[in-house]
Amino acid sequence: MHTIPYWRLSGFYFFYFAFVGAMAPFWSLYLRSLAFDALQIGVLMSLLHVMRMFAPNIWGHIADRTGRRVAIVQLAALTCLLAYSGVFFATSFWALFAVMSLISFFWSASLPLVEATTLSHLKERTDRYGRIRLWGSIGFILVVIGLGAALDHHPIRLLLWVVLGLLVGIVLTARLIPEAQIAHHEHEHIPLGHVMRRPEVLALLGAGMLMALAHGPYYTFFTIHLVDLGYSKSLAGWLWALGVVCEIGIFLVMPRVFARLRVETVLLVTLAAAALRFLLIGWLADRMAVLLFAQLLHALTFGAYHASALALVHRHFKGRNQARGQALYNSLAFGVGGTVGSLGSGAAWDGLGAGWTFTLGAGCAALAALAFARRGRAA
Repeated sequence: MHTIPYWRLSGFYFFYFAFVGAMAPFWSLYLRSLAFDALQIGVLMSLLHVMRMFAPNIWGHIADRTGRRVAIVQLAALTCLLAYSGVFFATSFWALFAVMSLISFFWSASLPLVEATTLSHLKERTDRYGRIRLWGSIGFILVVIGLGAALDHHPIRLLLWVVLGLLVGIVLTARLIPEAQIAHHEHEHIPLGHVMRRPEVLALLGAGMLMALAHGPYYTFFTIHLVDLGYSKSLAGWLWALGVVCEIGIFLVMPRVFARLRVETVLLVTLAAAALRFLLIGWLADRMAVLLFAQLLHALTFGAYHASALALVHRHFKGRNQARGQALYNSLAFGVGGTVGSLGSGAAWDGLGAGWTFTLGAGCAALAALAFARRGRAA
Protein backbone atom coordinates (compact mmCIF):
# COMPACT_ATOMS: atom_id res chain seq x y z
CA MET A 1 0.00 0.00 0.00
CA HIS A 2 1.35 3.40 -1.03
CA THR A 3 1.87 5.76 1.92
CA ILE A 4 1.70 9.49 1.27
CA PRO A 5 4.40 11.44 3.21
CA TYR A 6 1.78 13.91 4.37
CA TRP A 7 3.66 15.67 7.18
CA ARG A 8 7.00 15.87 5.40
CA LEU A 9 5.42 17.51 2.37
CA SER A 10 3.22 19.73 4.57
CA GLY A 11 6.25 20.91 6.54
CA PHE A 12 7.96 22.17 3.40
CA TYR A 13 4.83 24.01 2.26
CA PHE A 14 4.54 25.55 5.76
CA PHE A 15 7.98 27.18 5.66
CA TYR A 16 7.91 27.99 1.94
CA PHE A 17 4.73 30.02 2.21
CA ALA A 18 5.71 31.45 5.60
CA PHE A 19 8.63 32.94 3.66
CA VAL A 20 6.14 34.37 1.15
CA GLY A 21 4.13 35.72 4.12
CA ALA A 22 7.15 37.72 5.22
CA MET A 23 8.26 38.88 1.78
CA ALA A 24 5.06 39.74 -0.09
CA PRO A 25 3.40 42.00 2.50
CA PHE A 26 6.44 43.57 4.18
CA TRP A 27 9.51 43.54 1.93
CA SER A 28 8.26 46.63 0.06
CA LEU A 29 8.09 48.46 3.40
CA TYR A 30 11.72 47.52 4.06
CA LEU A 31 12.68 48.81 0.62
CA ARG A 32 10.84 52.07 1.24
CA SER A 33 12.75 52.42 4.54
CA LEU A 34 15.92 52.52 2.40
CA ALA A 35 14.47 55.60 0.61
CA PHE A 36 13.75 53.87 -2.71
CA ASP A 37 10.98 55.36 -4.86
CA ALA A 38 7.97 53.45 -6.23
CA LEU A 39 9.66 52.50 -9.51
CA GLN A 40 12.76 51.18 -7.73
CA ILE A 41 10.57 49.21 -5.32
CA GLY A 42 8.64 47.79 -8.27
CA VAL A 43 11.87 46.75 -10.01
CA LEU A 44 13.32 45.08 -6.90
CA MET A 45 10.06 43.31 -6.05
CA SER A 46 9.82 42.11 -9.65
CA LEU A 47 13.09 40.20 -9.19
CA LEU A 48 11.18 37.65 -7.13
CA HIS A 49 9.36 36.93 -10.40
CA VAL A 50 11.97 37.66 -13.10
CA MET A 51 14.03 34.54 -12.49
CA ARG A 52 10.87 32.45 -12.64
CA MET A 53 10.73 33.19 -16.37
CA PHE A 54 13.60 30.82 -17.10
CA ALA A 55 15.08 29.32 -13.92
CA PRO A 56 12.22 26.82 -13.27
CA ASN A 57 12.55 25.52 -16.84
CA ILE A 58 16.27 24.91 -16.32
CA TRP A 59 15.66 23.09 -13.03
CA GLY A 60 12.62 21.26 -14.41
CA HIS A 61 14.54 20.01 -17.44
CA ILE A 62 17.35 18.70 -15.22
CA ALA A 63 14.83 17.07 -12.88
CA ASP A 64 12.98 15.31 -15.70
CA ARG A 65 16.27 14.08 -17.17
CA THR A 66 17.71 12.82 -13.89
CA GLY A 67 14.51 11.94 -12.00
CA ARG A 68 16.03 13.57 -8.89
CA ARG A 69 13.59 16.35 -8.15
CA VAL A 70 14.08 16.45 -4.39
CA ALA A 71 17.88 16.53 -4.60
CA ILE A 72 17.63 19.66 -6.75
CA VAL A 73 15.19 21.24 -4.28
CA GLN A 74 17.62 20.56 -1.42
CA LEU A 75 20.58 22.06 -3.27
CA ALA A 76 18.61 25.12 -4.40
CA ALA A 77 17.25 25.77 -0.90
CA LEU A 78 20.73 25.72 0.65
CA THR A 79 22.17 28.00 -2.04
CA CYS A 80 19.25 30.41 -1.62
CA LEU A 81 19.99 30.64 2.10
CA LEU A 82 23.64 31.45 1.41
CA ALA A 83 22.70 34.09 -1.16
CA TYR A 84 20.22 35.69 1.26
CA SER A 85 23.01 36.54 3.72
CA GLY A 86 23.90 39.37 1.36
CA VAL A 87 20.84 41.43 2.35
CA PHE A 88 22.47 42.19 5.70
CA PHE A 89 25.17 44.16 3.87
CA ALA A 90 23.46 45.42 0.70
CA THR A 91 21.62 48.74 1.05
CA SER A 92 22.15 50.41 -2.34
CA PHE A 93 19.79 49.74 -5.24
CA TRP A 94 22.28 47.83 -7.39
CA ALA A 95 23.67 45.80 -4.50
CA LEU A 96 20.17 44.68 -3.54
CA PHE A 97 19.41 44.07 -7.22
CA ALA A 98 22.29 41.59 -7.40
CA VAL A 99 21.47 39.86 -4.10
CA MET A 100 17.74 39.55 -4.80
CA SER A 101 18.46 38.20 -8.29
CA LEU A 102 20.53 35.37 -6.78
CA ILE A 103 17.90 34.66 -4.13
CA SER A 104 15.17 34.47 -6.75
CA PHE A 105 17.13 32.23 -9.12
CA PHE A 106 17.54 29.49 -6.53
CA TRP A 107 14.26 30.07 -4.64
CA SER A 108 12.26 29.71 -7.87
CA ALA A 109 13.58 26.18 -8.35
CA SER A 110 11.75 24.69 -5.39
CA LEU A 111 8.00 25.05 -5.76
CA PRO A 112 7.41 23.56 -9.25
CA LEU A 113 9.51 20.51 -8.34
CA VAL A 114 7.80 20.04 -4.97
CA GLU A 115 4.40 20.44 -6.64
CA ALA A 116 5.29 17.74 -9.16
CA THR A 117 6.67 15.52 -6.38
CA THR A 118 3.54 15.98 -4.27
CA LEU A 119 1.26 15.09 -7.17
CA SER A 120 3.41 12.04 -7.98
CA HIS A 121 3.06 10.86 -4.37
CA LEU A 122 -0.72 11.42 -4.53
CA LYS A 123 -1.00 9.48 -7.82
CA GLU A 124 -4.72 9.48 -8.73
CA ARG A 125 -5.72 11.14 -5.46
CA THR A 126 -5.00 14.69 -6.60
CA ASP A 127 -8.11 15.84 -4.73
CA ARG A 128 -6.06 15.44 -1.52
CA TYR A 129 -3.55 18.07 -2.66
CA GLY A 130 -5.44 20.85 -0.87
CA ARG A 131 -5.07 19.14 2.52
CA ILE A 132 -1.29 19.20 2.13
CA ARG A 133 -1.10 22.66 0.59
CA LEU A 134 -3.23 24.24 3.34
CA TRP A 135 -0.22 23.99 5.69
CA GLY A 136 1.47 26.54 3.47
CA SER A 137 -1.47 28.84 4.10
CA ILE A 138 -1.18 28.25 7.85
CA GLY A 139 2.50 29.20 7.73
CA PHE A 140 1.64 32.35 5.79
CA ILE A 141 -1.04 33.35 8.32
CA LEU A 142 1.13 32.86 11.38
CA VAL A 143 3.96 34.93 9.93
CA VAL A 144 1.87 37.72 8.44
CA ILE A 145 -0.07 38.28 11.69
CA GLY A 146 2.90 37.92 14.03
CA LEU A 147 5.26 39.98 11.91
CA GLY A 148 2.67 42.70 11.27
CA ALA A 149 2.16 43.13 15.02
CA ALA A 150 5.90 43.04 15.71
CA LEU A 151 6.69 45.68 13.12
CA ASP A 152 4.32 48.14 14.81
CA HIS A 153 6.72 48.10 17.79
CA HIS A 154 10.11 47.13 16.34
CA PRO A 155 12.32 48.47 13.52
CA ILE A 156 11.65 47.13 10.03
CA ARG A 157 15.11 45.50 10.05
CA LEU A 158 13.60 42.76 12.22
CA LEU A 159 12.16 41.46 8.97
CA LEU A 160 15.62 40.43 7.76
CA TRP A 161 16.14 38.07 10.70
CA VAL A 162 12.66 36.54 10.45
CA VAL A 163 13.19 35.75 6.77
CA LEU A 164 16.57 34.20 7.57
CA GLY A 165 14.94 31.85 10.09
CA LEU A 166 12.26 30.85 7.58
CA LEU A 167 14.86 30.02 4.93
CA VAL A 168 16.62 27.78 7.47
CA GLY A 169 13.27 26.03 7.95
CA ILE A 170 12.97 25.50 4.18
CA VAL A 171 16.46 23.96 4.04
CA LEU A 172 15.72 21.58 6.93
CA THR A 173 12.28 20.42 5.71
CA ALA A 174 13.55 19.95 2.14
CA ARG A 175 15.90 17.27 3.50
CA LEU A 176 12.91 15.27 4.79
CA ILE A 177 10.97 15.01 1.51
CA PRO A 178 11.25 11.56 -0.11
CA GLU A 179 11.65 11.20 -3.86
CA ALA A 180 8.52 10.00 -5.67
CA GLN A 181 8.31 7.43 -8.40
CA ILE A 182 7.53 9.16 -11.68
CA ALA A 183 4.48 7.59 -13.29
CA HIS A 184 4.82 6.47 -16.90
CA HIS A 185 1.99 7.16 -19.29
CA GLU A 186 1.72 6.75 -23.01
CA HIS A 187 1.30 10.52 -23.21
CA GLU A 188 4.80 11.12 -21.89
CA HIS A 189 6.17 10.35 -25.38
CA ILE A 190 4.30 13.32 -26.83
CA PRO A 191 6.86 16.11 -27.28
CA LEU A 192 6.40 19.04 -24.94
CA GLY A 193 5.99 21.43 -27.87
CA HIS A 194 3.01 19.44 -29.17
CA VAL A 195 1.27 19.67 -25.81
CA MET A 196 1.88 23.41 -25.63
CA ARG A 197 0.28 24.02 -29.03
CA ARG A 198 -3.10 22.66 -27.93
CA PRO A 199 -5.64 25.52 -27.75
CA GLU A 200 -6.78 24.63 -24.23
CA VAL A 201 -3.16 24.56 -22.99
CA LEU A 202 -2.40 27.92 -24.60
CA ALA A 203 -5.54 29.35 -23.00
CA LEU A 204 -4.52 28.04 -19.58
CA LEU A 205 -0.99 29.42 -19.83
CA GLY A 206 -2.25 32.76 -21.13
CA ALA A 207 -4.84 33.05 -18.37
CA GLY A 208 -2.21 32.19 -15.76
CA MET A 209 0.10 34.89 -17.09
CA LEU A 210 -2.65 37.54 -17.07
CA MET A 211 -3.82 36.48 -13.60
CA ALA A 212 -0.32 36.92 -12.19
CA LEU A 213 -0.03 40.27 -13.97
CA ALA A 214 -3.34 41.33 -12.38
CA HIS A 215 -1.91 40.58 -8.93
CA GLY A 216 1.13 42.81 -9.52
CA PRO A 217 -0.29 45.89 -7.71
CA TYR A 218 -1.59 43.68 -4.88
CA TYR A 219 1.67 41.89 -4.08
CA THR A 220 3.82 44.99 -4.59
CA PHE A 221 1.78 47.82 -3.06
CA PHE A 222 -1.16 46.47 -1.05
CA THR A 223 0.50 47.01 2.32
CA ILE A 224 1.80 50.44 1.29
CA HIS A 225 -1.71 51.28 0.06
CA LEU A 226 -3.22 50.34 3.43
CA VAL A 227 -0.59 52.21 5.45
CA ASP A 228 -1.09 55.31 3.27
CA LEU A 229 -4.85 55.09 3.97
CA GLY A 230 -4.11 55.19 7.70
CA TYR A 231 -4.30 51.50 8.60
CA SER A 232 -1.67 50.11 11.00
CA LYS A 233 0.87 47.49 9.96
CA SER A 234 -0.68 44.98 12.36
CA LEU A 235 -4.13 45.53 10.81
CA ALA A 236 -2.56 45.16 7.38
CA GLY A 237 -1.15 41.82 8.55
CA TRP A 238 -4.58 40.72 9.76
CA LEU A 239 -6.13 41.67 6.42
CA TRP A 240 -3.54 39.63 4.55
CA ALA A 241 -4.23 36.77 6.97
CA LEU A 242 -7.99 37.01 6.48
CA GLY A 243 -7.56 36.27 2.80
CA VAL A 244 -5.41 33.25 3.54
CA VAL A 245 -7.84 31.91 6.18
CA CYS A 246 -10.45 31.87 3.43
CA GLU A 247 -7.89 30.18 1.20
CA ILE A 248 -7.56 27.34 3.74
CA GLY A 249 -11.31 26.87 3.81
CA ILE A 250 -11.50 26.63 0.04
CA PHE A 251 -8.65 24.10 -0.10
CA LEU A 252 -10.62 21.85 2.27
CA VAL A 253 -13.80 21.94 0.19
CA MET A 254 -12.22 21.80 -3.29
CA PRO A 255 -12.62 18.01 -3.62
CA ARG A 256 -16.40 18.44 -3.23
CA VAL A 257 -16.40 21.42 -5.58
CA PHE A 258 -14.56 19.47 -8.28
CA ALA A 259 -17.00 16.59 -7.82
CA ARG A 260 -19.84 18.91 -8.87
CA LEU A 261 -18.24 21.39 -11.26
CA ARG A 262 -15.80 21.15 -14.13
CA VAL A 263 -12.34 22.38 -13.25
CA GLU A 264 -12.50 24.81 -16.18
CA THR A 265 -15.71 26.33 -14.80
CA VAL A 266 -14.13 26.92 -11.40
CA LEU A 267 -11.10 28.57 -13.00
CA LEU A 268 -13.31 30.90 -15.03
CA VAL A 269 -15.22 32.02 -11.93
CA THR A 270 -11.97 32.81 -10.12
CA LEU A 271 -10.77 35.03 -12.97
CA ALA A 272 -13.97 37.06 -12.89
CA ALA A 273 -13.76 37.35 -9.10
CA ALA A 274 -10.24 38.76 -9.39
CA ALA A 275 -11.44 41.57 -11.65
CA LEU A 276 -14.08 42.56 -9.07
CA ARG A 277 -11.69 42.24 -6.14
CA PHE A 278 -9.03 44.58 -7.51
CA LEU A 279 -11.57 47.23 -8.47
CA LEU A 280 -12.83 47.22 -4.89
CA ILE A 281 -9.32 47.45 -3.43
CA GLY A 282 -8.33 50.24 -5.78
CA TRP A 283 -11.30 52.55 -5.21
CA LEU A 284 -13.05 51.57 -1.96
CA ALA A 285 -10.31 50.30 0.38
CA ASP A 286 -11.00 53.17 2.78
CA ARG A 287 -14.30 51.46 3.64
CA MET A 288 -13.61 48.60 6.01
CA ALA A 289 -16.68 46.54 5.02
CA VAL A 290 -15.69 46.66 1.36
CA LEU A 291 -12.07 45.87 2.17
CA LEU A 292 -13.12 42.85 4.23
CA PHE A 293 -15.28 41.57 1.37
CA ALA A 294 -12.40 42.04 -1.08
CA GLN A 295 -10.15 39.95 1.16
CA LEU A 296 -12.79 37.24 1.43
CA LEU A 297 -12.60 36.96 -2.36
CA HIS A 298 -9.03 35.68 -1.89
CA ALA A 299 -10.66 32.28 -1.36
CA LEU A 300 -11.50 32.35 -5.07
CA THR A 301 -8.71 34.44 -6.56
CA PHE A 302 -5.93 32.41 -4.96
CA GLY A 303 -7.25 29.24 -3.33
CA ALA A 304 -9.75 28.02 -5.91
CA TYR A 305 -7.71 29.48 -8.77
CA HIS A 306 -4.49 27.76 -7.71
CA ALA A 307 -6.17 24.39 -7.09
CA SER A 308 -7.95 24.42 -10.46
CA ALA A 309 -4.96 25.71 -12.44
CA LEU A 310 -2.68 23.10 -10.88
CA ALA A 311 -5.18 20.34 -11.64
CA LEU A 312 -5.31 21.41 -15.30
CA VAL A 313 -1.51 21.58 -15.58
CA HIS A 314 -1.31 18.08 -14.09
CA ARG A 315 -3.94 16.88 -16.58
CA HIS A 316 -2.24 18.33 -19.65
CA PHE A 317 1.41 17.48 -18.84
CA LYS A 318 1.86 13.76 -18.26
CA GLY A 319 4.70 11.46 -17.17
CA ARG A 320 8.17 12.91 -17.65
CA ASN A 321 6.63 16.16 -18.86
CA GLN A 322 5.24 16.84 -15.38
CA ALA A 323 8.14 18.75 -13.86
CA ARG A 324 8.68 20.74 -17.05
CA GLY A 325 4.95 21.41 -17.28
CA GLN A 326 4.87 22.78 -13.74
CA ALA A 327 8.02 24.78 -14.45
CA LEU A 328 6.59 26.17 -17.68
CA TYR A 329 3.39 27.23 -15.97
CA ASN A 330 5.36 28.89 -13.15
CA SER A 331 7.67 30.61 -15.63
CA LEU A 332 4.90 32.11 -17.72
CA ALA A 333 2.41 32.85 -14.95
CA PHE A 334 4.54 33.91 -12.01
CA GLY A 335 7.65 34.73 -14.05
CA VAL A 336 6.46 36.75 -17.03
CA GLY A 337 3.12 37.78 -15.53
CA GLY A 338 4.51 38.54 -12.09
CA THR A 339 7.43 40.53 -13.49
CA VAL A 340 5.31 42.67 -15.79
CA GLY A 341 2.77 43.15 -13.01
CA SER A 342 5.40 44.36 -10.52
CA LEU A 343 7.19 46.60 -13.01
CA GLY A 344 3.96 47.97 -14.43
CA SER A 345 2.49 48.77 -11.04
CA GLY A 346 5.76 50.41 -9.98
CA ALA A 347 5.72 52.60 -13.08
CA ALA A 348 2.03 53.47 -12.70
CA TRP A 349 1.79 54.00 -8.94
CA ASP A 350 3.20 57.53 -8.59
CA GLY A 351 1.63 58.86 -11.77
CA LEU A 352 -1.79 57.22 -11.85
CA GLY A 353 -2.34 56.54 -8.15
CA ALA A 354 -3.68 53.47 -6.39
CA GLY A 355 -7.15 53.46 -7.94
CA TRP A 356 -6.09 53.33 -11.57
CA THR A 357 -3.15 51.03 -10.89
CA PHE A 358 -5.47 48.43 -9.35
CA THR A 359 -7.95 49.04 -12.18
CA LEU A 360 -5.27 48.01 -14.68
CA GLY A 361 -4.87 44.81 -12.67
CA ALA A 362 -8.62 44.23 -12.76
CA GLY A 363 -8.58 44.70 -16.53
CA CYS A 364 -5.94 41.99 -16.90
CA ALA A 365 -8.08 39.56 -14.88
CA ALA A 366 -11.13 40.37 -17.00
CA LEU A 367 -9.13 39.79 -20.19
CA ALA A 368 -7.95 36.44 -18.81
CA ALA A 369 -11.57 35.44 -18.15
CA LEU A 370 -12.62 36.34 -21.69
CA ALA A 371 -9.72 34.46 -23.27
CA PHE A 372 -10.20 31.35 -21.15
CA ALA A 373 -13.97 31.31 -21.71
CA ARG A 374 -13.34 31.17 -25.43
CA ARG A 375 -10.58 28.56 -25.70
CA GLY A 376 -10.07 26.99 -22.27
CA ARG A 377 -12.02 23.77 -22.72
CA ALA A 378 -10.68 20.82 -24.64
CA ALA A 379 -12.54 19.94 -27.78
